[in-house]
Amino acid sequence: MSKFTWFTGRGPALTQQQLQRRDELRMPAPFDERPLHQQRFVVLDLETTGLNMRRDQVLAIGAVVIDNGAIDFAEQFECTLHQPDHQASASTLIHGIAPSEVARGVDPAEALLEFMEFVGSSPLLAFHAGFDQRMLARALKQHLGYRLQHSFFDVAEIAPLLCPQSRIRQGGLDEWVAEFGLQVHQRHNASADALVTAELALMLFSKARRQGIDSLCELERQLASRRRRQQAM
Repeated sequence: MSKFTWFTGRGPALTQQQLQRRDELRMPAPFDERPLHQQRFVVLDLETTGLNMRRDQVLAIGAVVIDNGAIDFAEQFECTLHQPDHQASASTLIHGIAPSEVARGVDPAEALLEFMEFVGSSPLLAFHAGFDQRMLARALKQHLGYRLQHSFFDVAEIAPLLCPQSRIRQGGLDEWVAEFGLQVHQRHNASADALVTAELALMLFSKARRQGIDSLCELERQLASRRRRQQAM
């Protein structure tokens, strides 16, 4: 049997072991009525070559886990992906990932398999999650032939839902960090940004419980209701 199995067309080439690992990835768990503090979340941040979701590539993945109402520092994920011919750009000044570091990075298929094994069946949290979701989904399809089905919750959407008194409506992570008085020692690094997002999410979940929103099902209902109200305006 050949070491590699080729997909038809322009799909990726994966070893038999990688194919088996891909096929054994866990499906996302359905939402239920368990309290938020009993849920496991994976908080994700990506560093990319730019902001074009059709053309740019994922350079680094950083993630932390919220489990049982706290950040589990024993469960963290950090990986730089190898991208051939990567060159410094304006984005390098923001994320600080040098081309030499990318050249030494992990093969994207292997990195993405490891990350999805880390995720398991958990929902994902991110700040401005639509970007991370699109970039991750494209990378998974490109390098693994895998369709992302996990749910994403956007902390940038949850924050104004739970803090209607705040004047922040479409602010960035820095604005909400300042609103809650969080101490941030590092930013614009995938792992550091994932950690800050997780700290913010925990404070928001505390507010959610006080407002009677204490399950993923109820949180999704409230977010959907807010989207409908905004569309009607």
